[in-house]
Amino acid sequence: MTDISFGALGVPAPLVAKLTELGKTEAFPIQVDTLADTMSGRDVLGRGKTGSGKTLAFSIPLVTRLGGKLAGGNRRPGRPLALVLAPTRELATQISAVIEPLAEVYGLKSTTIFGGVSQQRQVAALKAGVDIVVACPGRLEDLMKQGFVSLDAVEITVLDEADHMADLGFLPVVTKIMDKTPQSGQRLLFSATLDNGVDKLVKRFLHNEVLHSVDEATSHVSAMTHHVFEVPSVNEKNELIRKLASGTGRRILFMRTKHHAKKLARQLTDAGIPSVDLHGNLSQPARDRNLAAFASGEVRVLVATDVAARGVHVDDIELVIHVDPPMEHKAYLHRSGRTARAGKEGEVVTLVLPEQRRDTAALLRKAAITVTPQQVTASSPAVDKLVGDVAAYVTPAPRAAEQPRGQSQGGRSQGANAQRKRANRDGQPARTDRSGRPAAEGGGRQQRSSQQRAAGSGQASSGGLKVGGLVGMSQGGGAGRRRSGGR
Repeated sequence: MTDISFGALGVPAPLVAKLTELGKTEAFPIQVDTLADTMSGRDVLGRGKTGSGKTLAFSIPLVTRLGGKLAGGNRRPGRPLALVLAPTRELATQISAVIEPLAEVYGLKSTTIFGGVSQQRQVAALKAGVDIVVACPGRLEDLMKQGFVSLDAVEITVLDEADHMADLGFLPVVTKIMDKTPQSGQRLLFSATLDNGVDKLVKRFLHNEVLHSVDEATSHVSAMTHHVFEVPSVNEKNELIRKLASGTGRRILFMRTKHHAKKLARQLTDAGIPSVDLHGNLSQPARDRNLAAFASGEVRVLVATDVAARGVHVDDIELVIHVDPPMEHKAYLHRSGRTARAGKEGEVVTLVLPEQRRDTAALLRKAAITVTPQQVTASSPAVDKLVGDVAAYVTPAPRAAEQPRGQSQGGRSQGANAQRKRANRDGQPARTDRSGRPAAEGGGRQQRSSQQRAAGSGQASSGGLKVGGLVGMSQGGGAGRRRSGGR
């Protein structure tokens, strides 16, 4: 932390007052280093570790300049003055939450644009006129092609988490979008790392830029304590997961697949530990609802895939648990960065089975993390110390019975595209009628005859899958296909 105030850095008094109202009185190093250049209109390349304050570092100059000499006069439909690109919906939403109160000081309007939701609200906001757009590349490109938004009036463009956009394959789209912004505009690029093609963006779009790097590319937060807990079996790992999740503070549990994130959240809830999941299979309203429940304290456990590794900025997350160690070291650093944010302390635990020891050791070496593995059980003193006070048991609310596949589900789309997506997700071909069109879902003769054929061939099952423990799973071929998870 630093004792330099925002006022001392030249931030206008109205914004200083708003920042003070929001409890932000002292600037972080990335903000101290960059604000003089960004507020003067220079192109800036900023690198800082996760949780270092990059969002505020670009939000302050963006609002300061638009509220001052760059004020664009009357708003024009579909022609924003500032653009912030972010790789994920969650990150776009949280960037917008930082910008909005600052923008209100000068009467500036902002909106978010991302996929996974209807575009109607986004189009309506653009038609009404907005000053600042915070967008994910895919949906923004769609709206540009449809003629709802033009970037020819953009004065300031910000690329946040550019390296993650590269990881997700967004660089070609980002390049197309950046090409539509005026060459004379200011460009700010903030990221935790500058590899994987990000240097090409810098060379092409930033002019006479200033580099501000407050951390090494693999730097981790010094206030973060890392633990590696080795367990001999899946059953003992399950007991350890339940114990680590039982504390009173907020914690995030990271899984590799969507299916197991959803499953673990349910099992913890059923065990009296209210939990929600966050992953790519959820609709945007469900993502927003679950994240809001976690942020408000309604639930204290979030079970997530790597979709949350960069996009979740919730205060006071005291513990991050790598239930499944990630595939590569950057994911480890970004997952871990959900705790120990804004100068606070935090703990990170990686759970390791015997067959994962070698890969986990290599992962930590690449992440420049030095930690001695410990062999533990759920009752070990090291575990008790991390858990602290155990939260009271919460009786789980009754869960609505799930209807079998093929039966009508209220509000469930029966369109061809929806059926195709469900078929792909389930690993089964979409059903069609005699003309080749998708068959209507529901009972009917086809469903009954399918059941009769299955029974006749001895394939009907009376017991279903028996799953033992929190993260147990079938080892059959069909189950393996359904475990293709991802984010």
